[in-house]
Amino acid sequence: MAARDHGTFCISCHTALPYALARPRLSRTLGEVDPPAPELSLLTDVRERVALGAAAQPYYSDRTYGAGKARQSLGTESVLNALILAEADAGMGALRPDTLAAFAQMWSQQETTGPQRGAWPWLQFHNEPFEAHDSAYYGAALAAVAVGLAPANYREAPAIEVHLQSLRDYLSRSYSHESLLNRLTALWASAKLPDILSVPLKRQTIRDAYAAQQSDGGWSLGPLIWSWEDWSPKSLLRSVRSRSGPLANHSDGYATALAVNALLAAGIPRTEPHLARALAWLEENQQPQGFWRSYSPNYRIDPNSHMGLFMSDAATSFAILALTNPKAQP
Repeated sequence: MAARDHGTFCISCHTALPYALARPRLSRTLGEVDPPAPELSLLTDVRERVALGAAAQPYYSDRTYGAGKARQSLGTESVLNALILAEADAGMGALRPDTLAAFAQMWSQQETTGPQRGAWPWLQFHNEPFEAHDSAYYGAALAAVAVGLAPANYREAPAIEVHLQSLRDYLSRSYSHESLLNRLTALWASAKLPDILSVPLKRQTIRDAYAAQQSDGGWSLGPLIWSWEDWSPKSLLRSVRSRSGPLANHSDGYATALAVNALLAAGIPRTEPHLARALAWLEENQQPQGFWRSYSPNYRIDPNSHMGLFMSDAATSFAILALTNPKAQP
């Protein structure tokens, strides 16, 4: 599994996150002693950005990209940096100083007032499913994943608990307005932080996931990314287009792998019929080249373009997370 060549490293545009999550897991599974060069390069880039602290300039400025983009850029990057470094430290029993610094930067960007209180300013470029109108919830769920990877003594520190409670409140408060994709991400986060969602909310997400499962055992991304609770003519048009493009009613790797990770996180046994069929779908749909295929839900995105190929990168990374999960093993 190699990192795609992204040119100048830009962690705030999500291109490196799936790789950063899955490659350490793959290394541990394969018994590799030394991380591969692309992983080391990625971690070096993240640590250098964190070391800049307040001097770090946002990847997306207000002047070039519009009002509010600098704040969104810094908020998004702070979550992704903390998550990537927390994954790198997983299993060590302690966080490295630069990881602690990344978490401090993440908490400093957390919203403290208004309807988004507890979440983070999040990039909005109308790019489903990572930089869309509802992606603040997705970002907050990723922050929960990051905290869940940290040792318990970090999570339980009084100064952190204040931020964590605000995050819990946001994830519960906004739940009913979220797409199933976002709720599955929060369910995945609950593997390490079980109290971020109530038991009824978890059960509802599981029921909704079962209802959305395709007859072949997988999930299709298009139907998961849209919610009636937060609709507009533009979002409805995107939903219709996502059902008429390459995603239309076809199971894809990213949606299926995310759903499997979420169900495993919720404690669903691998022998449960829905999960068993989903695991079988992942095992049967790996491409000869080693990857799993997914498509961008954004209209007219060429599956073979940089952006289109990134979706297959994300699908492959999440499939690795799912299939190497000890709970998924016979």
